[in-house]
Formats: sequence, C-alpha cells, structure tokens
Amino acid sequence: MVTTAPKQEEAVGGGTGPTTERVLVLDFGSQYSQLIARRVREQGVYCELWPGNTPVQELARQAPAGLILSGGPASVYDQDALRPDPGIYSLGVPILGICYGMQLLAHDQGGRVRPAQQREYGPAFVEVDSREGIFTGLPQSLPVWMSHGDVIDELPPGYRVVAHTANSPVAAMAGPGGNFGIQFHPEVAHTPQGSEILRNFLYETCSCQGTWEEHSFVEHAVAEIRRRVGEHSVICALSGGVDSAVAATLVHRAVGDQLTCLFVDNGLLRRGEADRVIEVLTRNMRMRIVRVEAEARFLNALSGVVDPEEKRRVVGREFISCFEEETKRLGAVPFLAQGTLYPDVIESTAPDTFGARTIKTHHNVGGLPKGMSFQLVEPLRYLFKDEVRKVGRALGLPEDMVMRQPFPGPGLAIRVIGEVTKERLEVVRGADWVVIDEIKRSGLYSKVWQSFAILTPVSSVGVMGDYRTYQNVVAVRIVTSDDGMTADWARVPYDVLSDISRRIVNEVPGVNRVVYDISSKPPSTIEWE
Repeated sequence: MVTTAPKQEEAVGGGTGPTTERVLVLDFGSQYSQLIARRVREQGVYCELWPGNTPVQELARQAPAGLILSGGPASVYDQDALRPDPGIYSLGVPILGICYGMQLLAHDQGGRVRPAQQREYGPAFVEVDSREGIFTGLPQSLPVWMSHGDVIDELPPGYRVVAHTANSPVAAMAGPGGNFGIQFHPEVAHTPQGSEILRNFLYETCSCQGTWEEHSFVEHAVAEIRRRVGEHSVICALSGGVDSAVAATLVHRAVGDQLTCLFVDNGLLRRGEADRVIEVLTRNMRMRIVRVEAEARFLNALSGVVDPEEKRRVVGREFISCFEEETKRLGAVPFLAQGTLYPDVIESTAPDTFGARTIKTHHNVGGLPKGMSFQLVEPLRYLFKDEVRKVGRALGLPEDMVMRQPFPGPGLAIRVIGEVTKERLEVVRGADWVVIDEIKRSGLYSKVWQSFAILTPVSSVGVMGDYRTYQNVVAVRIVTSDDGMTADWARVPYDVLSDISRRIVNEVPGVNRVVYDISSKPPSTIEWE
C-alpha cells in the first residue's frame, strides 16, 4: 500500500506535531517502526512516523532536525523494494539508517549490498571501532539485537566503518553530513544501550534541544484546537476512559462552553460504569455532559452479528448516528472530538500509516462510516497511552482517572465471542466485575496493563451440587505492557487466579469453567476480537 503524508491543515490529530523541533521516522514496513518513534520521544524529542515514500517536499515542510530510516522486510536490490524519495539525501539534515534503512543509505549513495553468507537473527555483540558520534561514551563491545539477511559489501563514497560483528564487517558506518547507518536495532530492549545510541544521534548529531514534554504538548494542542474550531461548536465522544477524558479536557480548555460531551450508554459497558463515569467526570471536569440511553439501539444493530470486524463497524456506525441525532437537538455542530490514539491508527491501518496490514479495525478509526457529517478533532492521534497519561496529569485530572486500565471502544461486544445478546453480556459483565475486583484487592491494578474476562463460545461439562452441568467457559486475560503495541501475559500469583476462578464460578450464573490466557502480543492481540 502506498500512501501520502498527512497534510499540514490536519493539525489537530493530522500529523503536525506540538513543537517546531522534530525528528521524522520514515517507515519501510518494520515491525519496530512505532517503537523507534517511542524511543525518540522518550529522549525528549518529538517524533512522528511517516510513509517511507513521502515526497521530499512534504518532509522539507516539516523542517525536521533529522531523519531515521526504519528497518523493513525487503532487500534493497529487489526490483520492487520500497525506497525513499532520493531528494532526502539533499535535505541537509542528519540521517540514521537502521537495518534495512542502513542498507538503503548505502545502496542509494553508491555502495553495494548483497545477501549475507550467514544471516544474523537474535543477540549479537558489536565491536565498536570508533567511539565517537552515535557511540560516544559507550563501551567498545555492545550487546545488540540483529535481524537481517543482507550485508553491505562496499561502502558508499565518503563513508567509513565504525563498528563490526563476527558476521557483519559493516555493523555500523558513518558518513558526511552526520549520516550514520547501523545494522542492529537500537529501539528494542534487547539492545541495552540502544537508547543511548539514539540519544547521541539526537543531541550530538542533530543538535536537538529536547523540547518535547507534556506541558508543551498541552499548550500546542490547545492553540491548534482553538485555531481550527474557531467559534464553532464541538461535541466529544466521552467513554469515561483516560483517552476520551484527556481529549475532552483539552478541547474544553481550548473552546470552553462551545463543547458538549456526549456519553452514550450503549449497554456494552461494565457493571455500574455509566453512573460512575457521569458522576466522576461531572465532578472533576465541570463541563456539560449529555447522557444518551442507547442500549436497545446497539443490541438491535448487533443482533446476529458474529464477525469481529463487523461488530466494530456496527458500533462505530451507531455511535456516529447517535451523535448526528443529538446534534440536531443542539443545532449545527460541525466538529466531533475523539480520544483516538496512535496504536488505534496503526492497528487499523488508517490512511496515514504505511506498508502495514490491518490487525483489527478500531471503531473510532477504520470503523467510522464514510460520508459522516462531522470533521474530526483528534488531539491525541499521535500519542501513545503512557504519553496520554502524562498529559492527563499535566491537565490536572485525578490519578484514579489517569490510571484507569484501557477499555475497548466497542466495549463488551468484542469480549463476547460470537453473537452479542443481553444475556451473554450479563455473563461477561459479571465475570469482568470479579476480575477487576480481585486485581484491585491484590494491589495489582496499577501494575498490569489490562485485566478482563472474555465469554467464549464454548460450553463444557462440570459438576455442581452433585449435578452435571453444561455451561459457559470464561477466559481471563491479564497482560503487562508499556504502550499496548506489545504485551506479555501477567505472571499473576496462583492464589489470585484461584480467587478469581472460584468467585466467577460461584457468583456468575451459567459459568462452570475458567481458563487463563497465557498468550503474548504478538502473536496474539490483547483483545480476543
């Protein structure tokens, strides 16, 4: 898939950043591309992911302090290999090529790349030949993570070798203009000094000042929302989660009473969620919130739907329909604010991602209907979850709201595997209540990323009170993560799992078996649908 870069006028969630200092990652399809952007931001420098084939004129308009060429699955000598606009090499900014990006750097500037006699996948040790530039202050021998099948056979003119491994004579190279290429992946945890390498590139080579932090983001986002919205009214899709709460607070700070928040009670929420959300948000955010009762509407629309992607589309369509109907009562409202995050955009393969496959359609990205009447305002569109929490704190939101575990936009509809009915929702709602209650009671709530229950389409034989039962199987999913892009199953103490299982079977009618999901992401996703 070939896409063009986000446009400048789409400033509120459209790809322009909250600071004049930025580094752009050109994405060539690496599974680690998003991680590069995260690692750069962790160093205090704003970073965005752009399509690898973005025209150089678009890149120049962003005035980047530097470019990073990501890895990718292709070989540079393949006829259909993904390549950047050759004009990037004349932009006059430093370039760091990582893995495939390093090979592009060599190939495009007159070097030669060939298949390796012995591929390098996994851990390796890099021997640094020149402890300067990106290797300033680092040991001579570095543990790194390799994932490549090609090597540089001949350096481009003006470049020199600055590191090697037993299998890669050119594990890193340095060239004119502050350009560097590295064959390994500094963005992954398996390269312990990777963050220091990136920091050296950002601060020593690109002369970045480190202006990216949550307070500067708030100031920029508020100004951009105010500029774009002007005197018009805005409605905000409020779910009670941290994403929509932060988005609503940013918009409210920008336009005040021009904002009306709509909380749609769609019957797909956790037990007592609607009342709790309205109370907390009204008390803490002091903004106008309209509650829309829509349980029957959503359940009717989901009747007979079993495909996960279709569920997400149905939920997205019904949300928009609710908003459009409510705006008729409010008058002309051209803008809809949402708490869309970067992982939502990436996994849904929205038009501003590059070379990616759709993992699942998020109801607020790919699930939105075509031809809707709203213009979207998405101030968090290029933030990760941990960054949103920092912004929430900067905005003064209470800690219990900031640290709420993620809850999917389609709600419990995607935690009921198969058809969604009111009865099946009650089962998963009861099981979910037990999971959260026990995780909080054990002190693990803030230590794990997400914890929830899934109602599977499987029934199993059991025994209760000397009678045979044939009832539902509930799966429990508890994961740890930094940003939701990757996750690992949580090693929860057995006694906690035992209490969860015992309570679900005893307290939730229709369940006689509980299983624990020990899958990581990847290859699984966090949600089952």
